[in-house]
Amino acid sequence: MHRLRKTFLGVLCGIAALLAGLIPTTNAQAAVPDRWGFAFVDVFSGVPSLAHQAGSWASGPTVTVSPGATGQVKVVFPGIASSGGVAHVTAVSPNAEWCQLQTWLPSGADQVAVVQCYKYGGTPVFTPFTIVYETSTGLLPAPQALGYIHYNGGGIASQFNSSGAANTVASGGTGVWGVTLPGLGSPGPEGGFQVTAVDPQRPARCKIGSWGSAVSAQNVKVICHDATSRPINTGWTLTYQRQRAITGAAVPPRFFGYVLDTNPTAAGPYAPTPAGINFNTLVPGGNTVQNFAPGRKVTFPKIGYLRDHVQVTAFGPGPEYCNIYKLWVTPPNDAVVNGVKCYNAVTLKPERSFTSYTSEK
Repeated sequence: MHRLRKTFLGVLCGIAALLAGLIPTTNAQAAVPDRWGFAFVDVFSGVPSLAHQAGSWASGPTVTVSPGATGQVKVVFPGIASSGGVAHVTAVSPNAEWCQLQTWLPSGADQVAVVQCYKYGGTPVFTPFTIVYETSTGLLPAPQALGYIHYNGGGIASQFNSSGAANTVASGGTGVWGVTLPGLGSPGPEGGFQVTAVDPQRPARCKIGSWGSAVSAQNVKVICHDATSRPINTGWTLTYQRQRAITGAAVPPRFFGYVLDTNPTAAGPYAPTPAGINFNTLVPGGNTVQNFAPGRKVTFPKIGYLRDHVQVTAFGPGPEYCNIYKLWVTPPNDAVVNGVKCYNAVTLKPERSFTSYTSEK
């Protein structure tokens, strides 16, 4: 196993070098097909849960995973090789842990992502996680909207904007970036976000620090912290969704939703408002949030169908971060996330958070 790990680390170094050569500093709209895949990685070698993996590949192949160094997992999405795109990961753990991306790129016909997970403080750890990858093209009719950015630490490595405009990123100091998604605006808060740190060497966590909606654009602040909550300059990915699934601009599934827990101290259950931040394809504004020991229970009524997927991101100006306590469930067609947990260091803390759910159906 030690020899295998050394071999895998060598491969990772090669992948990182190759990735640096393949990805340009800007890429407004890559001319590639819409492709996507998601998985819940509950094993670190072999085939993860078939109930929670799906993608745009032909039927038959499955997602496979293999371990590297402690806490490091290579995820292979079959048959959806693509340059650019965007990926997100969320730890599924009862502890103060998170996962981040190290790299992703095509390998033959497949798309390969390398994920690294940590305990608070920076100790590597194997923990289950969810992962989604997608790449999009084309325009969407308003009010539907989708935008994403992969920021590689020095500039925009890849991006997409369903209005056809170019997204922008501006540094706001150590660990702070102002992001503008032009053409995807709304009069008030509408839609949802997911953010993930991308760093091949250091522990890093990223989140939405602030959000301002205007008719002309969505404007957010991305903030990132290191293993002990100090601001850090690192890479990251961001996705904005409005009436579109987290899997991208391809034909959407019938069953998906997202919600922002705007009042994390409310016992609930309550339906967050305004309606634009609480989307459900079958029950408009019907998603609810309530206390769940530990954390928060998020329910998406009527849209819980396997195979399915969940991502979570923290929202607020501090170093807090969020994960998922345990695998979500789908009792008669409700998707129930038990629960979303947010931490300040290793202490549970009420924190606003974005939760995104999608089925493949």
